[in-house]
Amino acid sequence: MSDGADGEAIDRAVRAIRDGGAVVYPTETVYGLGADATDPAAIERVFAIKGRDRSKPLSLGVDSIDAARAFADLSERAEAFAREFLPGPVTVLASRTDRVPDALTGGEPRVGIRVPDHETARDLARRAGPITATSANLSGAGSATRIDEIDPAVREAAGAVIDGGGLDGVASTVVDPERGEIVRRGAAADAIEAWLQERS
Repeated sequence: MSDGADGEAIDRAVRAIRDGGAVVYPTETVYGLGADATDPAAIERVFAIKGRDRSKPLSLGVDSIDAARAFADLSERAEAFAREFLPGPVTVLASRTDRVPDALTGGEPRVGIRVPDHETARDLARRAGPITATSANLSGAGSATRIDEIDPAVREAAGAVIDGGGLDGVASTVVDPERGEIVRRGAAADAIEAWLQERS
């Protein structure tokens, strides 16, 4: 059963995350699957629900750039980039701090940071965060822009489902600002490319 994006639905999702569960939540791009991004057992639950290869990193969702600093060492350039494009449909790659478990990044030294341009997602991250920021789908399947597009197995495994209505559907652009690279093109890619070129 899904809930609308009201206070009670968010309360239920916060409780589920604090209890080690995973929840479905809306973002400005697609529906996400969120769990405690600092808890290896909760992260494992997300991998299991999605059927995702454990070597493929998950991103970390927070409510602000300031909150991200506890989990990512943002260089001056990375912070300037983040302040230009976040909140927004962008995942910023940066060196992770020791508060980020290996389980989240597949042992990689960097972590993807998301600050969604969506009030519900940011509220959830503020209250229960940091949370995993990965699409609410089975690995290899398309991303969901409506609750009814989410695989029933994913919905049933979630401790809460927040229905945010129809979403934009364009995946976030993954960027390594320090290296000046777009790793995955998605929303706002042209503006990001222009910013990187101006500062190369």
